[in-house]
Amino acid sequence: MIRIMLLDDQPLLRNGFRTLLDAEDDMQVVAEGADGQEGLALARQHRPDLALVDIQMPVMDGIETTRRVAADPELAEMRVVILTNYGFDEYVFHALRAGAAGFLVKDIEPADLLHSVRVAARGDALLAPSITRMLISRYVAQPLGPEASGGMAELTNREREAVVLAAQGLSNDEIAEHMVISPLTAKTHVNRAMTKLQARDRAQLVVFAYESGLVTPRNR
Repeated sequence: MIRIMLLDDQPLLRNGFRTLLDAEDDMQVVAEGADGQEGLALARQHRPDLALVDIQMPVMDGIETTRRVAADPELAEMRVVILTNYGFDEYVFHALRAGAAGFLVKDIEPADLLHSVRVAARGDALLAPSITRMLISRYVAQPLGPEASGGMAELTNREREAVVLAAQGLSNDEIAEHMVISPLTAKTHVNRAMTKLQARDRAQLVVFAYESGLVTPRNR
């Protein structure tokens, strides 16, 4: 069962999402709130697997909420997916950099929403190749912190290869096929790279890969 928290200051939208998600056998909305401050308290109380978080909320917005979730050891297992009205923009990038697992537009088709929730819950990043191209061309400009910079030097050749493929939007199965290894080994390479880089999840790993120069437009 995927336990989900909804954070949005529009009750009508929360109600629509709840109705859709609760109708699935493998999903349950365990909490909902109207701002990030309320959401952090609810997250600590209910420990959801996934939070769908509006990027623009009163009191505490989605970026700051994501940052605080990522910094809280008690919420290490909770994934944050950002909800936005406008598609990919600078605010979404900052949310990804803060530790969000991906983002969705609010007018997403119901079937796509359900698929995306399952993708994020199992640990994959919601970053399509078109989104990574935007990362390259528009928002990858800030330097890495010292932890991530040092971690890049510690990656083995196979871990670097796995990171490049993950940054191109490949799943673990696709990485395994490309590298001619088992999916479990591919997952191990990705997870070890995340640990060395102190990346919260695959989305943050992708951001680090572009910011470090490990992945460039020529890699695509």
